[in-house]
Amino acid sequence: MSAATPWLTVDRRLAPLIVSMPHAGTEIPPDIEARLVSPWLARKDADWWIDKLYAFAGSLGATVVRTAISRTVIDLNRDPSGVSLYPGAATTGLCPDTTFDGEALYDAGKAPDEAEIVRRRGLYFEPYHRALAEEIARLRADHGVVTLYDAHSIRSHVPRLFDGALPQFNIGTHSGASCDPVLATTVEAVCDASGLTRVTNGRFKGGYITRHYGDPANGVHAIQMELACRGYMVEPDGPLRPGTWPTTFDPAFAAPMAGVLERVLRACLAFTRHASTPRSAS
Repeated sequence: MSAATPWLTVDRRLAPLIVSMPHAGTEIPPDIEARLVSPWLARKDADWWIDKLYAFAGSLGATVVRTAISRTVIDLNRDPSGVSLYPGAATTGLCPDTTFDGEALYDAGKAPDEAEIVRRRGLYFEPYHRALAEEIARLRADHGVVTLYDAHSIRSHVPRLFDGALPQFNIGTHSGASCDPVLATTVEAVCDASGLTRVTNGRFKGGYITRHYGDPANGVHAIQMELACRGYMVEPDGPLRPGTWPTTFDPAFAAPMAGVLERVLRACLAFTRHASTPRSAS
């Protein structure tokens, strides 16, 4: 069963697994787009084609929660208080005013003020997180345990954020606090078996969603997967510009990565179902 608003989609399934996609959207309301330097810049840092890459998730019984709204409007994976998730490191805010590369998103004097940020929180941030909380509660009521898998991607090279090429799989567990270590090692094993590069709690340790909802002691295991885009789409050489980025989604090119990710989600499900099985008294 699925429920939808014009920008928020919740595809409800029965397995104890939720896939969150907070950065896959590209829609920008006209009143906000009119204030931007460039509509292309405003969409540059989307988690491109993540919804297509994980199209198999529903067939596994996973609930998928995703937004159509661009992260430029509001970043659903940032602390709503405005506190940085990575103190001392370059990042972007709740309502970003620059791209990952540091380019200004808004015309001079037109960046959102505090009142506008509060308005966007009420319109977009709170409904998305209310939907996540409701799905977690629903599935915990049925299974006792649930895994929240936060799906992301980013360009392989963003010098302002990290040096060199990002590993292809970047697993975040809030330094081990957001999920059982067995879940983390299970996902690591699947990634490592692919022969692709992987790091856990490196540059990306999990954003607000992973940190806020992960509560393994109470049956909620949260894990973030940040993919380097080159694993499933062609990344152009040289500076990005309109017409070269994003490249189109090629299912054949993405198929090997999609296969690994299907194994990752199956592993998450196997872990969660085992964790929800009552242990017999010894």
